Amino acid sequence: MSELIDALAIAGKAALGFQAIFFALLAIGINVQFGYTGLLNFGQIAFAMLGGFGIAISVSKWGLDFWVGVAIGLAAAVVLALLLGLPTLRLRADYLAIVTIATAEGLRLLFRSVSATPVTNGTRGISDFNGQFLELAPWPTNERYRLLGTSWSGGELWVALVGWLLVALACLLIWALMRSPWGRVVRSIREDEDAVRALGKNVYVYKMQALVFGGILGALGGMVYAVGTGSAIPDQYQNANTFLAYAALILGGAARVLGPVVGAMILLFILQFADTGLRALIDNGVIPEGLLTSTDVAQIRFVLVGLGLMLLLVFRPQGIFGDRREVMLDAR
Repeated sequence: MSELIDALAIAGKAALGFQAIFFALLAIGINVQFGYTGLLNFGQIAFAMLGGFGIAISVSKWGLDFWVGVAIGLAAAVVLALLLGLPTLRLRADYLAIVTIATAEGLRLLFRSVSATPVTNGTRGISDFNGQFLELAPWPTNERYRLLGTSWSGGELWVALVGWLLVALACLLIWALMRSPWGRVVRSIREDEDAVRALGKNVYVYKMQALVFGGILGALGGMVYAVGTGSAIPDQYQNANTFLAYAALILGGAARVLGPVVGAMILLFILQFADTGLRALIDNGVIPEGLLTSTDVAQIRFVLVGLGLMLLLVFRPQGIFGDRREVMLDAR
């Protein structure tokens, strides 16, 4: 029983920590692009990587102020969105999907390459660039605090507080935008862009704006992750994270303001609870070592999440808060 309580406490911490914030911001950005506008962006992690490395390179390599690094990371995300959108947004939706996933993987390989080592430190990455941010905390960041039955460092609490404030502001902004004329146009584009074009709206410009806005949110997620870990390593930003963000969006419900946030929290809770719970069952002999070992748990938890998503898509494809009509994408 105590192991179960400990597993629940650790999973609760994961659902409130910076990793949940990271996936929430990625999923919120995808929600703007896919949920509301109908854009298939499979390279959201590329924006996150530019956000994280924008701070890391600016502070550690160029000696710039932390907040200048934030501005550089956001500017890099905008440039990437423009470069991806200019040649693809006039074409079918699947062209954007192909280009974005290829770009994300290409950027990761470029950042970890030998030629980029003087700037990115290659596979070792960059660390110790978040000191200026942690100094702003109103409490000591090197002390431990008890919260919800688990131990948090002062730095973790500060990153979580600022991160959830960013999530709240992003949700509030999206709530306002989707009730504005701009939001009504992008939702109409998702339903039938030919009809919107017939009404005299520049569909290409609206799509570009949605892609840029979603990319900026993804970059903010990458910044939270980099500051939370205190490091920026190219292999942290793999394409699998984009699909986990999609899983969070599907779980919570597309085209819903709080859908990606709740989905990210539930996803991280399930992943951590499965990891901790399965390890406890193995250690106590409930699950025989011959059937499952501790080294297999990291993979098995994703299998369980995948099975859960399959069942969700079969019985409730709109997610927890979503509407079935919102997932009927007309990808033309």
